[in-house]
Amino acid sequence: MEIWINPACSKCRSAVSLLDAEGAEYTVRRYLEDVPSEAEIRDVLERLGLEPWDITRTQEAAAKELGLKSWARDASSRERWVAALAAHPKLIQRPIITAEDGTAVVARSDEAVRDALSRKPGSEPESGSESESESESTAE
Repeated sequence: MEIWINPACSKCRSAVSLLDAEGAEYTVRRYLEDVPSEAEIRDVLERLGLEPWDITRTQEAAAKELGLKSWARDASSRERWVAALAAHPKLIQRPIITAEDGTAVVARSDEAVRDALSRKPGSEPESGSESESESESTAE
């Protein structure tokens, strides 16, 4: 299990604290220093079951400078988005946990961190990666 974090992010610190409290074995990747390649971003997107625009922080200054809000969100534009995330890692939503079963979770809540911890090799998550994002946006 690996967690992509920005140590300055409170949600990242909270996720790491919860992993520690649960006794989880994991590796920390400070993705602003150890920038993921385009291939690694594609892999995480596959594991998340999401598109690059789904994990892009569009309110960041770099997003505004690039004009991301006006970029198409379709298959033909996918690589442009991936390249932007690799070139500007601050745009990547955080924290991201790669679970042991080969999936990944954008772990912005304690529930999402626990979901990632429950994903073991050979087991399938009940709701899948895409549903995780939906549940985060609808969580009370």
